[in-house]
Amino acid sequence: MKGQRGFTLIELMVVLVIVGIASAAISLNIRPDPGKQLRADGERLARLLEMAQSEAQADGQPLRWQSDRDGYRFVRADGQVLAEGPLKPRRWQAETVKVQAEPRGAVWLDGEWIGAPLTLRLHSGTLQLELARNAAGQVRVSQP
Repeated sequence: MKGQRGFTLIELMVVLVIVGIASAAISLNIRPDPGKQLRADGERLARLLEMAQSEAQADGQPLRWQSDRDGYRFVRADGQVLAEGPLKPRRWQAETVKVQAEPRGAVWLDGEWIGAPLTLRLHSGTLQLELARNAAGQVRVSQP
């Protein structure tokens, strides 16, 4: 009788273990990290706030920043939402972001070269991030 051809049971089990480990590693990488999402939101918002401040200085027209739990937008003083370009309305990447601003009230970006300090705290679940604007208009992102 000639030798049998095919795989042994041990070879099949080794292959199944390798496939299982690879599948687990891939599924762990598919789920987005909420901390990274909030950090990305904060970094993007910091750059957009700086850009909006520069635009307000160049135009001499103030812009207001508005947010809700789904996203944010920049609005001209006459109420017109900037619908195109880099300051178009955006959605948060993180889930359900709450914003606290200090000083409280509307966040205005005006044409003044030396602006009042501003702090925005972004909350998503148990995660928190702080954006702080200094008098020169630079926005720093940090974990409180």
